Amino acid sequence: MSNSEQGAPTNGDTVADTNVQESADSAPVDAPVKLASTTKPIDLELPTSAADGLIQKPFAKPLDTAKPIAPAELTPDQQSKYEAVLKSASSWTTVATKAEKNAPTSPITEDERMWLTRECLLRYLRATKWDVSDAETRLQSTLTWRREYNLKKLTPEYISIENETGKQLILGYDINARPCLYLLPSNQNTERSDRQLEHLVFMLERAIDLTGPGQDTLALIVNFKETKSGQNASLAQAKQTLNFLQNHYPERLGRALVINVPFVIWGFFKLITPLIDPNTRQKLKFNEDMRQHVPPSQLMKSVGGDVEFRYDHASYWPTLNQLAEQRREAYRERWIQGGKKVGESENYLKGGTIPSLSQTQLEAKASEQA
Repeated sequence: MSNSEQGAPTNGDTVADTNVQESADSAPVDAPVKLASTTKPIDLELPTSAADGLIQKPFAKPLDTAKPIAPAELTPDQQSKYEAVLKSASSWTTVATKAEKNAPTSPITEDERMWLTRECLLRYLRATKWDVSDAETRLQSTLTWRREYNLKKLTPEYISIENETGKQLILGYDINARPCLYLLPSNQNTERSDRQLEHLVFMLERAIDLTGPGQDTLALIVNFKETKSGQNASLAQAKQTLNFLQNHYPERLGRALVINVPFVIWGFFKLITPLIDPNTRQKLKFNEDMRQHVPPSQLMKSVGGDVEFRYDHASYWPTLNQLAEQRREAYRERWIQGGKKVGESENYLKGGTIPSLSQTQLEAKASEQA
């Protein structure tokens, strides 16, 4: 999977965003903007592990022992192909508004340029086996899909009804600091509709918001326990889901852990398995010990962990969305501070130790002149 494939905001600008924007516009294009943060984090009183007792909110962060897998260094050929895609993406001024031949276009937005990070371009290159032309085409296709799907419409208020029973949860992090997105079909509370798929897209975007520096994938945990006939997705919905996951969130899935699969669901998986690309199939793990993959102190008891979790929509839902909004605002501020660069580092944008692209370029230039 890929993305909020993203880390970029999906809702409207806040007052803080507007203030930062005005400061950035007055600075030279190539220079990183120096400004203090205009957003004050809200104290959400988040738990950190099972030791905090009954859990009803998302965990604040991964355990200190959870470490992302360091990415492999690019080969000279891969670096050359990355630079080709970066040069192309940096030049885009318009995006098609519909996925059809000769579709009308409109100017590329700042949010869309912010979405085109270094890691985003690399995800699409890996997904296309380093085919530069194919990667560029798929990136443009996703930009158009994000417009057509109207991610800005997917607000917490609009999606809220779908999650009233906690059928999808973002809770805890796996051993590689991936946020865990739980799918719990037995908690299904709505009829089949487009909003059910929009709910999944919304939660994917929030999980991406909660990835930390050095991590751009998530862990999917699916528990079919007590699932009844009619509570699972139809084959048509499954095909739609696979389509947007593989085409518009490539390389976003770190691992998928599926447990308590009933016989009828095994048949369903056999039908959709041919539709899943081989790389994704390798990440699917059925009926394994979850504690091998997720620290027990951040894993729900219902799937073998130590966390006593009870879903309370009035507590969990606003907290999740406030936490994600805080992360998006900080991400946006760093992007502006870094000079609004296509190809910016997600590690930098997420508050990691890697400097911004502008700073890296300035240091490289100074080194050449020394």
